[in-house]
Amino acid sequence: MDIADGPGIRVSIFLQGCEFHCKNCFNKETWDFEKGKEFTQDTINRVLELAEEDYVEGLSILGGEPMHPRNIEGTISLAKAFKEKYPKKDIWIWTGYLYQNIVNKDILNYADVIVDGRYQEELHDFRLKYRGSSNQRVIDVKESVKKNEICLLEEAMQLN
Repeated sequence: MDIADGPGIRVSIFLQGCEFHCKNCFNKETWDFEKGKEFTQDTINRVLELAEEDYVEGLSILGGEPMHPRNIEGTISLAKAFKEKYPKKDIWIWTGYLYQNIVNKDILNYADVIVDGRYQEELHDFRLKYRGSSNQRVIDVKESVKKNEICLLEEAMQLN
C-alpha cells in the first residue's frame, strides 16, 4: 500500500531491473535484473487481492524499469488483469523511457498515466508532484492516445 506514488491510496509494485542507472536514483536496489522475487501469476493475483478494498484508487507500477524489454510483458499482463478486474481504478506507470519511444504500445491500452523520462539530479525539485526531476512528464495516456499527441496531466505538472 502506498500514498506517495500517485493520487490517493494505491497498491504499488516495483519491478526488478533497470539499465538506466540514473545518478542518485531513489531505488538503486532494483537495478539488478537477477535480484528480487520472480514475477508470476501469483504476483498478479496478490496485487489484485490487495486492490480489492474500495479505498484503493489504483495501481502504481515502478521500478527498476517496467518498460524494459525484460519487464514489459509482465507489466502488460499485470495492467491488463488489473483493468479487467477494476475498470474504474487507474494505473500509473513510471518509466525512464520517453513516451514516444515506448516500443510495446500495448501498454497504452491499460495505463492511465505514464510518468516518463529519466531522473536527472541537476533538475531535482522537491516541490514536484509525482516525479523527481523537472524533465519528467506526467502524461494523460487516454487523452494522448485520443488526440495522437502528448497531453500532460495538468494538476500533476503544478508545483506543490
